Formats: sequence, C-alpha cells, structure tokens
Amino acid sequence: MTRILIVEDEERLARSLTIGLRDEQFVVDHARDGEEALWFASANHHDLILLDLRLPKIDGLEVCRRLRAEGAPVPILMLTACDTTDDIVKGLDLGADDYLTKPFEFNELLARIRSVLRRGSTGQTARLKLADLEMDVKTRRVWRAEQEVELSNMEFRVLEHLLQNAGSVQSKSRIAAAIWDDDIGPDSNVLEVLVSHLRRKLDREFDPPLLHTRRGAGYLLSDMSP
Repeated sequence: MTRILIVEDEERLARSLTIGLRDEQFVVDHARDGEEALWFASANHHDLILLDLRLPKIDGLEVCRRLRAEGAPVPILMLTACDTTDDIVKGLDLGADDYLTKPFEFNELLARIRSVLRRGSTGQTARLKLADLEMDVKTRRVWRAEQEVELSNMEFRVLEHLLQNAGSVQSKSRIAAAIWDDDIGPDSNVLEVLVSHLRRKLDREFDPPLLHTRRGAGYLLSDMSP
C-alpha cells in the first residue's frame, strides 16, 4: 500500500488529512516538526511526503534541502501558505516535486498526490537531443556542448517537455498541463521564472540560443534562428 508522511504542525489540519487519506486507503504517518520529519524519512519507507514549509525546529525548505542532499528520491509535495512566486520557486529549486497553496480542497490534494505518484512511477530510458543539447531521461542529467548542466526537478520537467516537442511552439497552458499533469497547475508566473532559469543555464554561455519566446504564443526549443 502507498505510504504517505504528513509533515504538519497544525494539529487540526494534520488530523483531517490523516483521516481523509486513510479513508482513501493510504498508510499515513505524521511528523509535527522538521526534526521528526527527518527521523521518519531516514527509514525510506514512504512513497510521498506532504511537507508544510513553516515548521518548528527545522523549517520545510531546510528539510527538503537535506533530504535531496542525502539523495532521498521520495517525491515531495509542498503545502504552503506562502503564495509568492519566489517562495514557491525556491522550494521547487530545492527539489520539491510540486506544491499546493493553503487553503485547499481535499479533492485537489488527492489530484496532486495522484499526479506526483504517477510521475514518480513512470520509468523511461530515452535520450533526448537537439543540436548540442542532450538529456538522459533515466538518470535525469543534461548536457550542453558536452558540459553538464545542473537543473532543478521542475526545470528538468519543463525542458523535457520542450525537448519532446522541439520545433513546435508550446503554449504556457500546454506546458503547465504536461508538467503538473492536471488542470489545477500553478500560476503562469512560476512557469515564466522556470523558463528564465532554463534560458540562463542553457543559453547564456552557449551558442546558438535554443530556447525562444514567441510573444503571445508560448515557448519554442529550436536550433533555428527566430
């Protein structure tokens, strides 16, 4: 059975989530602060972590950073009252797989959980390539001109979608639907920040530029001049 770790210090919310998820046939553990979260996670028993960002002792961003630094592959879904783009992108850059802003409907949470679990269970072995840009989907590594490029989880997924559709303009809504795998994806400004990060990492020190913006239409990955 799928085992979920809830990391939430608000007892009422944690209790509600625990009851609801157990009713959906999930096995649930509950950590009340960042220290407990790291202790639970060290056992590597969980298929997903629901991680609040504002926690006692060790905050959620630091928990996420430590887990990823230790190589923990468990999917992390952030639960946050912080709705600024910078806060959200920071969590995604640290290795979280998705986020949900409080308050949220339980059905919305279930949709996000299913989405993240599906992404974590799809094994691919393909290599994707455009000009001197290459991606190994299985190992989640990217190179430009034979130099490895470090990407966050979300940057990788955006680039993977663009590589799979190289030469075709992709609208923001189409990218969001592919990346977040449902119809309740994040605001477009988060996507704009991720694309900006990708452009800086992929194009700033390399030529020709590969990531292009089509004003009013979306984004295009191509080795052809705009």
